[in-house]
Amino acid sequence: MKHLIDPTDLTKQETDQIIALGEDIIANREKYRDSLRYHKLATLFYEPSTRTRLSFTSAMMELGGNVLGFSDAKNTSVSKGETVEDTVRVVGNFVDVIAMRHPLEGAPYIASTVSKVPIINAGDGSHAHPTQTLTDLLTIKRELGHIDGITIGFCGDLKFGRTVHSLIKALSRYNGVKVILIAPDELRLPDYIKSDVCDKQGVDYREVHTIEEVMGELDVLYMTRVQQERFLDLEEFERVKDSFVLDSEKMALAKEKMAVLHPLPRVNEIKPEVDDDPRAAYFRQVENGKFVRMALMYSLLKWKDDPCHVMPEHPEYFEDATLVCRNPKCICNHENIKHLFHETESGVRCAYCDSKVK
Repeated sequence: MKHLIDPTDLTKQETDQIIALGEDIIANREKYRDSLRYHKLATLFYEPSTRTRLSFTSAMMELGGNVLGFSDAKNTSVSKGETVEDTVRVVGNFVDVIAMRHPLEGAPYIASTVSKVPIINAGDGSHAHPTQTLTDLLTIKRELGHIDGITIGFCGDLKFGRTVHSLIKALSRYNGVKVILIAPDELRLPDYIKSDVCDKQGVDYREVHTIEEVMGELDVLYMTRVQQERFLDLEEFERVKDSFVLDSEKMALAKEKMAVLHPLPRVNEIKPEVDDDPRAAYFRQVENGKFVRMALMYSLLKWKDDPCHVMPEHPEYFEDATLVCRNPKCICNHENIKHLFHETESGVRCAYCDSKVK
């Protein structure tokens, strides 16, 4: 059975198949209208969500299926202390596929170890957001016509941005992709993404401090919010914040054909004046999210009993009583599960949240 916990749980071929299917759904909506009739999706959202939850709901309904679940865990048995594992064991009896968003990193992975239906990670803390990655890839493909060979600039909060981490992982498997990292020093991309993904996969990347110095090179600008609360020094935030706000003046430096993406919600990092620019693709990106989630659920249910579509072999996980994951948002520090670790290029990391422990 296939789950989607991390973008790399899909092979590049499977990823491309889902993107191609998304494009076919867009071109032939009626063809897929009742393709998942009588199937049910559970949306288990342990934290607030607008776009992702409604996108999954709309996607399943357009395929002819039904949706149940919750958008606030306070009104469920979770409030009584029920674990993620037990919730999934119960809900799996009622549905065919589960989409889970959870504030604890590694929660969807734990769910997948006990589930008898496909689990889709709809975002776990600052860790991963693979369906947003599929959305981003479909958007790039539709806006530019290709993914190979693009130059993409990631701007803003690259340290805590799960959408950035996931998309870089996925893009590392395409040919000739160049990555430019635009961020203040406090919010630079984590070293483990640079070493375990970019360096290991031979991704051409560099780090800069302003949008202006690279704008003319970009095929895609991926904006994220620079969050004031991430700064210990308020004066430092005030000094750098305008360097990471996209406006018409900066857009004038860009190529005639390029695309501005944003996982949303935005606050002030993209000025409203940019919305009317034909290169502003972030609201088209939202609609693409529905189509790619239609393609994903259709594919996972089609592949469910196909031995050719199974989970990839994970690195060898091991227990070690001398090691501790110190990430307060990791699932292993909240539920009674084994503490597991794995070796990476950059050291020993937690199997659930990828935090470095040694």
